[in-house]
Amino acid sequence: MSSITPIITVDGPSGCGKGTLSVFLAKKLGWHLLDSGALYRVLSLAAKLHAVRLDNHSALEVLGQHLDVCFEFDENTNVIHAVLEGQDITHEIRTESCGSDASKIAAIPGVRKALFERQRAFLESPGLIADGRDMGTVIFPEAQLKLFLDADPAIRAKRRFNQLQAMGVNANLDDLFLEINQRDIRDRQRTISPLVPAEDAIIIDTSNLSIEEVVARSMALVGGVFPDVLMNQKKRTGG
Repeated sequence: MSSITPIITVDGPSGCGKGTLSVFLAKKLGWHLLDSGALYRVLSLAAKLHAVRLDNHSALEVLGQHLDVCFEFDENTNVIHAVLEGQDITHEIRTESCGSDASKIAAIPGVRKALFERQRAFLESPGLIADGRDMGTVIFPEAQLKLFLDADPAIRAKRRFNQLQAMGVNANLDDLFLEINQRDIRDRQRTISPLVPAEDAIIIDTSNLSIEEVVARSMALVGGVFPDVLMNQKKRTGG
């Protein structure tokens, strides 16, 4: 891995739009994509499948070190499929219960250490879009562009509700709002890798922005930091 490989980190809480933005940027630039939150969700599901309790920290660490997982990007649907031990678990890891469990194990220092190098391994040429909560502060502090997305919790809950409905998953808006607030408290107040913007991050409040507006603002920032990358991208696509 080389520090000169271009990196864009996109951090923020659940429901702020960072996943959608990250997929767009990765596809637009032709870069690799790391969905770090998915790794913790996969680990929480693996723990359930292997009957490992969430308070069994040592067992979770071992499970994280040997996690048999890969991610496959479907360009037709723009969906990242998570495959655990040969099984597609994309739907299972997007449930709120899985997200809640993932937030709990993400606070365990040993688990974060176990997954640190696995996340760093995603850094390959031509570049990386890293989506998560501590990408710009801990995993890729050398990133040349750090974005931090945020939004009002009520708006984030509504977005998550609509997303789950579109996926055919039953959800309760009040429960989602409560869960998002509880997750925010855990993520922001944990002692290890808390959810905070990097000192050099650019904060974008997406509460009243459409995804198109978020993308446009982000691409303008990308162009300012990586002008050659955008020029080469336009040459490839003829745009």
